[in-house]
Amino acid sequence: MRLKFILLTLLFIIAVLPVDAQCAMCRAVIESDESGLVAKGINNGIVYLMMFPYLLIAGVGYAIYKSRKKAKKE
Repeated sequence: MRLKFILLTLLFIIAVLPVDAQCAMCRAVIESDESGLVAKGINNGIVYLMMFPYLLIAGVGYAIYKSRKKAKKE
């Protein structure tokens, strides 16, 4: 129960943090744009694509945790 509370708390803290991420090529394109709309769109896309590997790793970790917990009970 305590682990679940800690994980949910960390998830909520991470979810509300503003994140800006740019690679070197994207930064060059964005610096030439004066409106800033391209930069916001690229940053949102990068964060969206970055989310899925972390979700997959979390899912695998949770599955391993559940299988080990089940093995200990038996």
